[in-house]
Amino acid sequence: MRTAGLLLMPACVLAGASALAGTTLTPAMVPHGTPDYRKADAGVYRLDPNHTAVLARVSHMGFSISVFRFGKSQATLQWNPDDPAKCHLTAAVETASIATPVKGFARLLSGNGYLKSARFPEATFVSTAFHKTDAMHGTVDGNFTLKGVTRPVTFRVTLIGAGPGFAGGPVMGHVIGIHAETLIDPQDYSLGPFFTAPIEISVDTEFDKPGSKRG
Repeated sequence: MRTAGLLLMPACVLAGASALAGTTLTPAMVPHGTPDYRKADAGVYRLDPNHTAVLARVSHMGFSISVFRFGKSQATLQWNPDDPAKCHLTAAVETASIATPVKGFARLLSGNGYLKSARFPEATFVSTAFHKTDAMHGTVDGNFTLKGVTRPVTFRVTLIGAGPGFAGGPVMGHVIGIHAETLIDPQDYSLGPFFTAPIEISVDTEFDKPGSKRG
């Protein structure tokens, strides 16, 4: 399914470019997300890996903040704009996909001394409650599991934009883009003596719902 979506994307772009041939493109002609979550239709949305960043911001022994990026993730959002409290989210990140600019450090982190990725290949999050704060903000409670240990966490969520995607939605459908943050205690997950300060996990992503074909 993901491969088919990736193949369809350039086709959509080319079709849009063909339809606009000879036309001077203006910002108004490009679909943009709006700060209104109700513009995204109800249904099942899936994380778009091409527009996702999962980051861990970790204290470097109190001197600075080191930023690690996880390159492989997936998530499913059951979205209900009429009643956000009825929404549900499941997400998973491959811990071995961690990246860092320090040579060889990512391999060390994914090994038995830290993340134990061979034994616990995924960190997961399963929501238990959605809470709307205002039209642009909310929180999502849930259970976060790392290395087989599960703890409750709360993500603070900011809506970036929502609405129909490129080509009016029949192929790429509707999109919800968000920024989310939470904190975890590394000692809860036995991450060693170097990691003692709270670790911030931040997520910037888009969720897509394929549109139904028209005609």
